[in-house]
Amino acid sequence: MRSTKSTVGATPADKAQYKAAVASAEAEYKSAKSACDTKTGNDKDVCIKEAKANLTKAKEDAKANRKSKDAMASAQHEKMDANYSVAKEKCDAMSGDAKSKCIQDAKARYN
Repeated sequence: MRSTKSTVGATPADKAQYKAAVASAEAEYKSAKSACDTKTGNDKDVCIKEAKANLTKAKEDAKANRKSKDAMASAQHEKMDANYSVAKEKCDAMSGDAKSKCIQDAKARYN
C-alpha cells in the first residue's frame, strides 16, 4: 500500500501555484507598503499594519488551499487503497491464471 504522508498529492504544479501565490502576495505587500510612504503619523502606521495583515491573510489562504489539495489527494489515495484491498480479496476466491489475471487487473486499476 502507498504511504499517505502529508506531502501526498503535492505535485510540482501545486507547489508552483503556492509559490506564485506567495510571491504575488509579497509583491502586493511591497506596493501597498510603498503607498504608505505618502502618509504620516497614525495614518501611516495603520496603512502599514493593513498591508502586513493583507500579506498574512494572502499567505495563509495560499497555505490553506495547498493543504486542502493535499488532504483531498490523501483521501483519494486512501480510497484507492481500500478499493484495491477489496479487489485483491475477491481474487483470493480464484486460483491459477484467473487469480493472477485478477490481481494484475486490480493493480492496474487501483495502483
